[in-house]
Amino acid sequence: MGQMIAIVGRPNVGKSTLFNRLTQTRTAIVDPTAGTTRDRQYGRVDWNGKEFSIVDTGGWVVNSEDVFESEINKQVELAIEQADEILFVVDAMNGVTDLDDHVAEILRKSRKPVLLVANKVDSNDWLYNVAEFYKLGLGDPFPVSAVNGSGTGDLLDAVVEKLPEVEPDQQLEEIPKFAIVGRPNAGKSSIVNAFIGEDRHIVTDIAGTTRDSIYTRYNKFGFDFYLVDTAGIRKKTKVNEDIEYYSVIRSIRAIESSDVCILMIDATRGIEAQDVNIFSLIQKNKKGLVVCVNKWDLVEDKSVAAIRHFEEAIRARFAPFTDFPIIFGSALTKQRIFKVLETAVDVYHNRRRMVPTSQLNKVMLEVIGAYPPPSNKGKFVKIKYVTMLKDARIPTFIFFCNLPQWVKEPYRRYLENQIRSHWDFKGTPINIYMRDK
Repeated sequence: MGQMIAIVGRPNVGKSTLFNRLTQTRTAIVDPTAGTTRDRQYGRVDWNGKEFSIVDTGGWVVNSEDVFESEINKQVELAIEQADEILFVVDAMNGVTDLDDHVAEILRKSRKPVLLVANKVDSNDWLYNVAEFYKLGLGDPFPVSAVNGSGTGDLLDAVVEKLPEVEPDQQLEEIPKFAIVGRPNAGKSSIVNAFIGEDRHIVTDIAGTTRDSIYTRYNKFGFDFYLVDTAGIRKKTKVNEDIEYYSVIRSIRAIESSDVCILMIDATRGIEAQDVNIFSLIQKNKKGLVVCVNKWDLVEDKSVAAIRHFEEAIRARFAPFTDFPIIFGSALTKQRIFKVLETAVDVYHNRRRMVPTSQLNKVMLEVIGAYPPPSNKGKFVKIKYVTMLKDARIPTFIFFCNLPQWVKEPYRRYLENQIRSHWDFKGTPINIYMRDK
């Protein structure tokens, strides 16, 4: 189960820059308009063989007309509730402010592992300022410079060291794990109810070891899989704007612990930015995908043309990954609900499909012969041999050639499209690697 680290801190201490540095994304997410950076506030990190996600909470909480204090209270509360470990960022140039004191007090009471990060130590002159942060009572501050990267390696070492040990989830059987994700009110709970129906006795809940994922074993009508549910849905009385945030944080948890994600889209609302955000989380985690357009019973125009138009719109928004199934249904009338499950099972099998090496070479070498990689400065890339990696998380193809670094993105996409047109990998991402023979 992925572990989650949250970055908290008052505005302008460099949370986003630190996030970029730690996740090594170079996207300039430092954007003055609040709320535009949502999707880019989540990253996967692999440090010395340990994988975890980092979430920059500052970018999620909508900066409404709120005073900074209640804003930051929300961030910190979320981090304490959802994260396994917290990075509390302060500004070494400014020293301790009242707001820092306030946050430190909440964090001390939380009993969560906290690392205090003194940012903006861009040169040694600022190092002596760091001692001031000892008075926050959160242990040794880590002096870092998010801008030039100094100190971040030591910080990541400490992050990994402090991560609580996760005992592996109680042995889940090797059957598919499906997560149902989507915007609030897209119909996630109604589709779960449609699956599970009133026969609650078919359900055995296995709680994940972490407080976040619950696996519901579902077997009837010839299906056998786990539905991943994320625990701890809060009472709806909380301020409305948090719901959106929660839904994303909880989606992250569910997506990370699943094999295939069923993304619910509300037919009456069309595709919204939030749908694209959740889609990109599924992509970043390399999970299988089935799109379910829910509430189709409420749409006036159900013609073939309307369906085609909607499908094209979805694929256009999610491009370049377009090879995934889209199903129009209704959780309320249960129309095509089982089709969703059947399709998710298919996608699960596609993720594990192995193409025999002989067959792969026969087809692909012919395809490559018909349209070889473009030559570069008079040198020709020759692809000699193709194989599939065994036991990879998603279908992974390795092409052996003489000049791997010269095979560019458009040609890789051509290879991927050819693979997809010859074998059924619908719904699953594919990795393509070029290797020196």
